[in-house]
Amino acid sequence: MKITRLLCFALVATATIVLQAGAAQGAVKSKWIDYKQGDTALSGYLVYDDAAQGRRPGVLMIHDRSGFSAGTLADAEMIARLGYVVFAEDIFGKGIVPKTVPEMTDTIAIYDKDRALMRARALAGFDVLKAQPMVDPAKLASVGYCFGGTTGMELIETGAPLLGFVSVHGAFRNFTPEAAKNIKGRVLILHGAEDPVAPMEEVNAVISQLRAAKVDFEVNLYSGAAHGFTKPQNPSETRADEEYKVAMARFLKDLLGS
Repeated sequence: MKITRLLCFALVATATIVLQAGAAQGAVKSKWIDYKQGDTALSGYLVYDDAAQGRRPGVLMIHDRSGFSAGTLADAEMIARLGYVVFAEDIFGKGIVPKTVPEMTDTIAIYDKDRALMRARALAGFDVLKAQPMVDPAKLASVGYCFGGTTGMELIETGAPLLGFVSVHGAFRNFTPEAAKNIKGRVLILHGAEDPVAPMEEVNAVISQLRAAKVDFEVNLYSGAAHGFTKPQNPSETRADEEYKVAMARFLKDLLGS
């Protein structure tokens, strides 16, 4: 156990060095891109390190229930510093940023109850990422946080040509069980073992679906961590917040290179 913990600390340190090195090599550039899904106006956040040249792997990031909060933008920039073109897509609609927990709950309920709309919004942002001239359309992955974890699973279950998907404290209820057979890439689930929003029963159910569909998947459980551990409330969640970044960076590098 002591060796494992030391190894984790070493990996965290290595990831920190990589992030710092990326920031030193070039400036992180960003811009908002307006687009539509049907008649609904959307606006997503494109971010990349301008030190790289030519086409690069792309990562579709799906926001949590807060929409385009400061935390969402910071997470997109953090992933971009790993060497990827990141498009944080808009699920809620242009200018819709819920401020309170009740507003957030009401907003995500719209999409939880209408999975066809959730998938359509996710696919619209995916199309924007693929269309970017600096993006290699053969090297695409997705990362979803919280509500974005649910949305990202719905997206990859459409058969979208993603090499992989990372769920960070996502929720896993009300999926169509047989839809997992459409998944073409790998799945990484990073989850708090004490999550009351998405308890282990839900995690076990989606694992059963992935196994039945013979999907290549991995699950990392963080003891003592509840939902939203990327905003740590205790030492266990601080550890989870550090270690999920290492796991995500390793997974994306395996899929996409760096």
